[in-house]
Amino acid sequence: MREAESRDSLALPVVETFHSLQGEGIHAGRSAFFIRLGGCQVGCSWCDTKHSWPREVHPQRSLKELAAEAAQAAADGAAFVVITGGEPLEHNLTALCQALRPLGLPLHLETSGVNPLSGDFDWITLSPKPHRRPTNELLAACHELKLVVHEASDLPLAETLAAEACTQRPQTQAAPTLLLQPGWDCPEGQALAIGYVRSHPHWRLSLQSHKWLGVR
Repeated sequence: MREAESRDSLALPVVETFHSLQGEGIHAGRSAFFIRLGGCQVGCSWCDTKHSWPREVHPQRSLKELAAEAAQAAADGAAFVVITGGEPLEHNLTALCQALRPLGLPLHLETSGVNPLSGDFDWITLSPKPHRRPTNELLAACHELKLVVHEASDLPLAETLAAEACTQRPQTQAAPTLLLQPGWDCPEGQALAIGYVRSHPHWRLSLQSHKWLGVR
């Protein structure tokens, strides 16, 4: 009981929580509850959530409160919980996962992979950035590897990281699904990603469908 009380008293800086549809990757189109954590030092120029970067401006919310919101979302039809950011792994996510696990929902993580892995996740989306290499630990653990494409140099980087993601894991562990995602409002990236996927069938195209639909 004392451990549970201690866990519930912990808090994290939260930018927002919301129940919507997953917009990207293999699970696109599915009902999901999102917890967006504050704090990111990766600093991508094209980031669409720059307001999440400074962690100190976002309210600290208890894990107990976040679990209660996730439970309500589950009752309303959410199929899984997505921990995103910012860069969520700038925080130790072990206690948050422990607070959410009793709900019975799969836990998904979206990360650039530059920080150590913490927490217990059913699905990890690794989205590496050209200027910050992901750790070998995340390359080995990810279930989907998603590279954002803006220019031609992003494509050989994608192949390099895909090869490393396969060599970092045991042979008995399935290779990650490989995704290329055009940068939003980037015609060059869109043309490059579509053309590359057409001629390289081990890659799939990922689109930010939530932006096309105008939903969160």
